[in-house]
Amino acid sequence: MTKHSKSRLARVLAGAALTAAAATVDASVIVLDFEGVGNNANINDFYNGGTDSLGNSGVDYGIQFGSNSLGLVDQDAGGGGNFANEPSSDTVMFFLTGTAVLNYTPGFDTGFSFFYSSSTTASVFVYDGLNATGNLLATLNLSAQHTDNCSGDPTGTFCNWTAVGASFAGTAYSIDFGGTVDQTGYDDITFGSADAGGVKVAEPSGLALLLMSLGPLAFSRARRKAQRRVA
Repeated sequence: MTKHSKSRLARVLAGAALTAAAATVDASVIVLDFEGVGNNANINDFYNGGTDSLGNSGVDYGIQFGSNSLGLVDQDAGGGGNFANEPSSDTVMFFLTGTAVLNYTPGFDTGFSFFYSSSTTASVFVYDGLNATGNLLATLNLSAQHTDNCSGDPTGTFCNWTAVGASFAGTAYSIDFGGTVDQTGYDDITFGSADAGGVKVAEPSGLALLLMSLGPLAFSRARRKAQRRVA
């Protein structure tokens, strides 16, 4: 093998190692950040191949929201939201009145998570049937923390956003947010992961581990060659 071939191979291997060690998002994880939903618009079928009540459309994930779920845009971005420090851009979800149930017809497993800001203690429930029916798979408990230790964005009473999540066995089809009506905002709702946002750090691959183990050896060889040239 020529020196140039060895050099090209080294570059390819190094690139592969960096790629393998990078942070990745699991393809089975879906994160809803609600950007694009109109201010005070009913979310409706925004994530279900349709639109919100103002005609805006998002990605079709097969996720259907009840008519009481609303999008709310931060006041700093021209909306009516009394919140700050939201984890992603300017729009969050909240429920103003009535039943607050989200149906995910395709179903999901592994876990469920989100960021929230709440003025009341409450619980969110994950079920293995549509419309909050069937077996209870997980319960996520929320504390009243909306004004705790806030910094940064100064305009907005709901300024503390906390990540909460739960893992479960089985397949879930619906979420009941009912106990948080008119008291809680949500962002980055995540299906398929107990980590809000769904970002997972990949373990180094076998190739990356091999390169890391060869690193000191390669350096030692280069140093010996340099010493021989000097001598």
